[in-house]
Amino acid sequence: VLIVRLQSQRCDGMVEYAVCSKHSVCACLRIASSSNASICIDQFLLSRSELVQCKRPTNTCHEPEHLCAYHSRCHDFPICYPVPSFNPEYCPLIMIPNIFANATWSKNGVIVAGGNGKGNATNQLNEPFGVFIDDDRIVLIADYLNHRIMQWKTGDMTNGHVVAGGKGQGNRLDQLNCPTDVLIEKETDSLIICDRWNRRVLRWSRRSDTTQGEIFMDNIDCWGLAMDDQRYLYVSDIVKHEVKRYHLGDKDSTLVVGGNDQGNDLNQLKEPRYLFVDRQQNVYVSDWSNHRVLKWNKDAKEGIIVAGGQGVGNALTQLNHPSGLFVDMLGTFYVGDEGNHRIVLWTQGAKQGTVIVGVNRAGPGVNQLSNPIGLSFDRQGNLYVADYGNHRVQRFSLE
Repeated sequence: VLIVRLQSQRCDGMVEYAVCSKHSVCACLRIASSSNASICIDQFLLSRSELVQCKRPTNTCHEPEHLCAYHSRCHDFPICYPVPSFNPEYCPLIMIPNIFANATWSKNGVIVAGGNGKGNATNQLNEPFGVFIDDDRIVLIADYLNHRIMQWKTGDMTNGHVVAGGKGQGNRLDQLNCPTDVLIEKETDSLIICDRWNRRVLRWSRRSDTTQGEIFMDNIDCWGLAMDDQRYLYVSDIVKHEVKRYHLGDKDSTLVVGGNDQGNDLNQLKEPRYLFVDRQQNVYVSDWSNHRVLKWNKDAKEGIIVAGGQGVGNALTQLNHPSGLFVDMLGTFYVGDEGNHRIVLWTQGAKQGTVIVGVNRAGPGVNQLSNPIGLSFDRQGNLYVADYGNHRVQRFSLE
């Protein structure tokens, strides 16, 4: 019997059957011999009848290049799966930024998009909001007042390319009205766009012949977007002061954060902006008008203040309208502290943050920011900031 084999790659920390690769057939299965190790493999490689039970109680396999893993959709006992160490392209892992403990970044940024004054030329931006970096270090920008999504390729800092909108402000399907956030849905290779003042979320194919988007949901005052490993989309609503979760296959939603009117209690939000969802489906929210970041553990009824919450201010214990968010594999999170013109790092359990970029005052210098909003990281751990007031995106290199 010829068995098509695949590369065995680890996906520790991800939930069972999480999307762990660009290839949709690949999923994360838990290794039976370990309490916290998982592997990214083709879940449809073998039929149910071909799956062989592991040797008990040692959870081992007789066949060489096989691994004992749980595949609960097929059997309620661990099974042996072929996982030799070749064909590395079969289940390439979704890349996660490699940021180590005590990392530092260059204090001076490099302009990777815009920086030529406010305008609508292809070398300009007009109040950039959300920023997203794909695995090839392509920079996607929600170009707010130009009503478009711009794409800038690494190495070409001269001009960007309009990939959605750019047909003027409007509500046609080929138009946008002040987009605030954008991300890539890998399985369909589409953009997901928060079209703020059209009160809708669009899906826009990245195929070169695409001329318009399709409405994924409407009648929503969206601001921020995030997607988890299982293709659930999270959307913040700044009018209802809540975050809802949607499966991309349907439009049914689940309330996951807030929904208790505006306020500053732990079960409330006030104008939530940007989001991050970790591998355990815990949701981080920049609670903009409460000047804090909340973490809502999966299925929790209230959040935990993990940054700010000490009133508006510029002390290291405070935030001033937090915006963009990112959480790394160590649980360290990064906040675009918009009103303080800085990016702040908070480690788990810290009582105060550490400024990694910015000097607490607005300015156009390479070491300065002016109302930073969106932020993201590439897989090398370099930081990208949507420098709203300077109409540019800057990259700060990991040192």
